[in-house]
Amino acid sequence: MTLTWPVVLAVLCGALLHAGWNALVKSSGDKPVDTALVHGLGAVLALPAALWVGLPPAECWPYMAASLFIHVGYYVALAGAYQNGEFGLTYPIMRGFAPLIVALGSTAVLGESLSLAAWAGVVGITIGVALVGLAHPGQALHHGKALAFAFANAGIIAAYTFVDGLGVRLAGPTLPEVLSYVLWLFVLDGLPYPLLVWWRRGPEGRAQILRYARGRWPVAMMGGAASIGSYSIALWAMTRAPVASVAALRETSVLFATVLGTLLLKERFGLQRAVGAVVIVGGVMALRLG
Repeated sequence: MTLTWPVVLAVLCGALLHAGWNALVKSSGDKPVDTALVHGLGAVLALPAALWVGLPPAECWPYMAASLFIHVGYYVALAGAYQNGEFGLTYPIMRGFAPLIVALGSTAVLGESLSLAAWAGVVGITIGVALVGLAHPGQALHHGKALAFAFANAGIIAAYTFVDGLGVRLAGPTLPEVLSYVLWLFVLDGLPYPLLVWWRRGPEGRAQILRYARGRWPVAMMGGAASIGSYSIALWAMTRAPVASVAALRETSVLFATVLGTLLLKERFGLQRAVGAVVIVGGVMALRLG
């Protein structure tokens, strides 16, 4: 398996989609509810296509079940990070340190080893992401709760990357086979976290959820579509290239996230984040050469 330019470009498009729906959640007035809406409505969008492509092979189901369990933790940590810290701080940490964990464990878990150039790319992207995310380290240290959620989520992201990388390869290499895994994952994934949010709010909070959802659902629907597209591209790429390389490349979404955070959410950019962006681009090139 090699990381070709078509795969690189596809994963970069997926990274843009991923940054977009995360910016949507961060810009909302109720992070847990918006996260629940994005994935609940994403499940509604995925269901017709999932019925059309059919179920994945039975050997994939244990991986899907494990992924669903892990994703509940992901959504809890995601909402917690966004409630307690800036998008430009928490998103790069969550997304940037996960590929390093994947690369460190890829030989033992996946039986894949990276070339020296690929390792340089993974490390370069991780360092660049750290520069982007920790552009104001003095302030970051005052957001200990946000940092705890963000670093915990990096480990969670690595865990579901391993599980889904293995599961989607069992589904098969063709696009319909990949989609059978991804779409059914989204259909089933759209239930646990929204139910958890609903259960935790109580009667008055549930009434507020319904009022909020009536005005927010069109935007959340777009976020759900972006989430499906982003993860479909990533898992398809993992059937054609090393999982660690795809995981690292996908986290270039921090570049798009930083731009969105600056333009839409009025967060600061600064020289250090600019340097980090350049380092990430260098890491991408090293991954491709690797």
